[in-house]
Amino acid sequence: MPNAVDLFCGAGGCSEGLIQAGFDILFSSDISDMVMATYVHRHEQLGLHQGINTWFELCDIQNLTGERVRECIRGLKIFRNGGAPEEIDLVIGGPSCQGFSRAGRRDPHDPRNMLFGEYVRVINELRPKYLVLENVEGFMDMEFFGYVGITGVHYPDKSVTPVILRNELELIGYDTLEPRILNAADYGVPQRRRRVIFIGYRRGLPAPVYPVPTHADNHLSIREAISDLISDENIRNQVNPHGLSEFQQQSMHGRTPRVDGNHQPIAVLPGEPHTCTTRAALSQLVRERFALFQQGENGRKLAARIQEEGINLGNSPLLVEMCASKMHMDAAEVIQLFSTGNVNDSQIKTLLTKKNIRSRLSEDAPAPTIVSIPDDYISPWEDEILNVREMARCQSFDDSFEFRGKRTTGGIARRSEVPQCTQVGNAVPPLLARAIAEQIVEALNRTE
Repeated sequence: MPNAVDLFCGAGGCSEGLIQAGFDILFSSDISDMVMATYVHRHEQLGLHQGINTWFELCDIQNLTGERVRECIRGLKIFRNGGAPEEIDLVIGGPSCQGFSRAGRRDPHDPRNMLFGEYVRVINELRPKYLVLENVEGFMDMEFFGYVGITGVHYPDKSVTPVILRNELELIGYDTLEPRILNAADYGVPQRRRRVIFIGYRRGLPAPVYPVPTHADNHLSIREAISDLISDENIRNQVNPHGLSEFQQQSMHGRTPRVDGNHQPIAVLPGEPHTCTTRAALSQLVRERFALFQQGENGRKLAARIQEEGINLGNSPLLVEMCASKMHMDAAEVIQLFSTGNVNDSQIKTLLTKKNIRSRLSEDAPAPTIVSIPDDYISPWEDEILNVREMARCQSFDDSFEFRGKRTTGGIARRSEVPQCTQVGNAVPPLLARAIAEQIVEALNRTE
């Protein structure tokens, strides 16, 4: 069985895909103790036990060395009488991507941007056969000033990350494929999630290839992914007249096998409640506002529709009361005003707030990119935001995968805490990781 090291492992999206592709995860690491709680629990479910047949290291990668990784692997109980692998087959990782994001301010001096250099350092110390690096699209055009690589090369100002990364890897003896942006939806993930993938291989070994899309012309929809999780039974039955979709059945039956000799995936038993299904506590006022959105409509489009066609607020008493108070009108006047559509931008903002990014998802399309704060996405069928289980489904996690810790967090705590929603939003979709890992397995088979 090929072995792997998962750096920046997060909750374990990559590891899920690696195990599905046949890899043995010998070592993994992350800096978050909240992530560790989820990751270690899941791996215990799968028969991967700390110190026995795998090792999780809670650390900053800046303090992690290749020798420490090898020491942890050699110290596993399964290798007590020898047999520890002489070489690592694959190192996979996704350095923290916040500094590379195209959303919001981008800072070339953000220390998180330097973590890919630490990744290269560990690669150089471990000398794996193959490596994979995953990141956001912004990774492709992030410019650096005064960057000095681990090889000692001083890169010209405005050098972009792919150029630096590929050159650094070449100098330490690794060839790389041309980096490619893959859409998770093309590989059976019910989500439009585009990620940069770098694949490298030690010079002289067979070159791998990128996985061929399996669903390029038939992306899975949100209906196929999460419609069986609708809270209202009547709505659920209306949306699902033909029963569970294949994707839903696979999610319940499990895709990731145990690794302790029992190769059956972990299933969610019939009648057993889904984990991580707690709904956010929403006020009735918020629910009334959510009810105004049509499927596929964001705040900007909703505002345009109101001004063009008008809208009936007769079933929105709290919204009407709020608008009446702020606009110094009575309730009847508010209902009449919005029914005509003759409202200005200020009145629209009073009704909808300034949050134009919020949208109601479309049941016939894949989900947009799942992010760490789910408040901007309204269910296609109910006046609810997605819960952790629905987010995880859209990422292609098995239902048996339980995210640990608090559901979400806010304010300054977001800088350090990694609650369930963040764990899901930061993860690599397991089915995308699996597609990539299967190509590495194919290349490894050609080295024998």
